[in-house]
Amino acid sequence: MEYIIITAVALAGLGGGFTAGYFLKLKGLQKKADQILRDAEAEGEVIKKDKMLQAKDKFIELKEKHEKFVAERNKQIAAKENGQSQREAALKQRKDEISKNLKDFEIEKKAVDTAKAHIAAQTEMVEKRQAELEKLHKQEIEVLERISGFSADEAKEQLKKTLIAEARTAAIAEVNEIIEETKINANKQAKNIIVKTIQRIGTEVAIENAVTVFHIENDEIKGRIIGREGRNIRALEAATGIEIIVDDTPESIVLSSFDPMRREIARLALHQLVTDGRIHPARIEEVVEKTKNQVEEEVLELGKKTSIDLGIHGLSTELMRLVGKMKYRSSYGQNLLQHSRETAKLCAVMAAEVGLNPAVAKRAGLLHDIGKVSDEDIDVPHAIYGMKLAEKFKEKPEVVNAIGSHHDEIEMTSLYAPIVQVCDAISGARPGARREVAESYIKRIKALEELARSEEGVVKTYAIQAGRELRVIVGSDRVSDQDIERISLNIAKRIEEEMTYPGQIKITVIRENRAVSYAK
Repeated sequence: MEYIIITAVALAGLGGGFTAGYFLKLKGLQKKADQILRDAEAEGEVIKKDKMLQAKDKFIELKEKHEKFVAERNKQIAAKENGQSQREAALKQRKDEISKNLKDFEIEKKAVDTAKAHIAAQTEMVEKRQAELEKLHKQEIEVLERISGFSADEAKEQLKKTLIAEARTAAIAEVNEIIEETKINANKQAKNIIVKTIQRIGTEVAIENAVTVFHIENDEIKGRIIGREGRNIRALEAATGIEIIVDDTPESIVLSSFDPMRREIARLALHQLVTDGRIHPARIEEVVEKTKNQVEEEVLELGKKTSIDLGIHGLSTELMRLVGKMKYRSSYGQNLLQHSRETAKLCAVMAAEVGLNPAVAKRAGLLHDIGKVSDEDIDVPHAIYGMKLAEKFKEKPEVVNAIGSHHDEIEMTSLYAPIVQVCDAISGARPGARREVAESYIKRIKALEELARSEEGVVKTYAIQAGRELRVIVGSDRVSDQDIERISLNIAKRIEEEMTYPGQIKITVIRENRAVSYAK
């Protein structure tokens, strides 16, 4: 400020060119310069404070990191010290256990040594006793030899010769007697066996499986089916290969044949002919041929559907057709297709349980009875023929062997074969799988109960679970606990010898003691 005033005075002294206005302007500039200095000082203070705050924050941050690092390091050190303490404690415990085990071992060793000494003493005593017994035995033999006049070897030889001669004589006499009795009774026994076999044939089942009844609305249609001089019925029988029985049974015609597919074709053809109304030889041949083609297509579709449902792929067309044909075949009253499906599913489950391939087992289970639905007459067991069919259509060796050996016709070469055999038996033996005529079923149950009731000491018998189990109650006053096992075995043996049945029968013999009192 002083510098500006002096400068202004000097300038005023130098010349009169400078005016008072210019002086005021300089004064304004001086004020502006002072304001700029003050603003710069204020801004410097702000920057200084800001830098100090940043430096303080950085210091706090570094301090926190350092404290965190120190804490983590202390934690690690503490963990190591703790682990070291645990290891030292474990080592100490282990040392104590080893010391204890050493003490126990020393005690056991002393006990073993004591036992060995005792056994040695006992052995020495036994040997002495045995030597004394042998000495006494020799003395007795010498006395016996002096009394009998024979040595021990001579006496044994004489006794052996005598026994052999007596046994040979008795055996020859017994054999001759058996031979004579067998010759006398052979013819009679053979006839009895044949008669019993014939009596056991299930004629009712055969009738059910060989006959289909076709129902009609009225008996006038029978005349149209027979035709003039019987030409229509003869044409129908020739075209279908079955026998048609038109008897006095009202509103029904019987179709008889052992081939279920032929009966089905005849039934469908008859239904179409009766519905259409045109019945003559030419029409009959046309309808039967069309029905055959339709049934063949349905059979193939059924085989494909069955293989898809079971997840079996790659079957040849001919094998799928034979699988579908199983629908029209029954075995002991059990539908063959249903039986094969059950067997396939059981095989898959069992194979999975034992670690085999379920797909291969399922395939063998489905095809195991394929030989029963052959299109041609065969003179070999169905298992062998089914094996040949499977081999012909390039099935795997395991599948081929399982089919051929499921009735033990050939040797089993893989684990799939016994699985198929067992699952086949399970499907056929389950209660209700194979149909029985009600009358024959009741007869079999009654025969089973009567057979058990004929045993001595039996009070009551109950056949349960469709004849799969027999409960036998015996009198506690007539049979002891030791006798019930004998009774159970006797009943099982008689059932095996005298009855025909599927699967197995469980015999349970029950003996019970009861004490009843009355408080009055």
